[in-house]
Amino acid sequence: MPVENHVLPVDFRPAHPQAVDEGEILALHSGRSADGLDFEHTRAPMDEIVLRSMLKWPDVPAVYGWLSLDRRGSWMIKTVAGRFERIAHSAVREFIGRNYAPDSEGRWYFQNGPQRVFVALDYTPWVYSLADTGQGLLAHTGAVPRALEAVFLDDAGALLLKTEIGIGVLLDRDLSAFLERLTDVRGRALERLLEEVAQGAEAQAMLQGKNVPIAPIRSAAVPGRFGFVARPAPRAGEPEC
Repeated sequence: MPVENHVLPVDFRPAHPQAVDEGEILALHSGRSADGLDFEHTRAPMDEIVLRSMLKWPDVPAVYGWLSLDRRGSWMIKTVAGRFERIAHSAVREFIGRNYAPDSEGRWYFQNGPQRVFVALDYTPWVYSLADTGQGLLAHTGAVPRALEAVFLDDAGALLLKTEIGIGVLLDRDLSAFLERLTDVRGRALERLLEEVAQGAEAQAMLQGKNVPIAPIRSAAVPGRFGFVARPAPRAGEPEC
């Protein structure tokens, strides 16, 4: 991913720049953060070097339309040709994941040094997969949720999982394996339970000895229900790059 093909404003390196190839460093235009320091929304501490730069340069305009998250959990960056390409370098992906948070309006962003790079979401702000250990879940950022609070079946047959981290779609490749872990508390075949949920009913299932509610949801209703903005845009009069 040559840097000349990914023109994104201020050049800012991860905390361990020696681990990242020059061609993989995000260079994003200089500007202003959207609305100050919304640390209360951060799921994990941001990199110290990022926090310092936010304090040193508080008025950098935000960037919109350059970074997206697809429903497989891949970070996609816009090239100068206008196409979105997957960010392949693991150090860059991890850097974005560590510095990923929502603002007070539910607009998710990557804090690239002093600058917010708002993220367009193909579906949900989190993407979950089954952990390689065979137990538990893993978020696309590498975060490990502690508790599954609810499951939603959308109108396209995808499963959305609500954890203490947030709402996220389950990778389709893990759908069958996840369903194999569920049992109906009423002893019915799981297929019957899912049919009823798809028809609008709510149900209870068991997962690893714990009750988990399952409910239907329309995909179009997900952003409003869970308070996020799928396509962030500047506020009226807000400067941007």
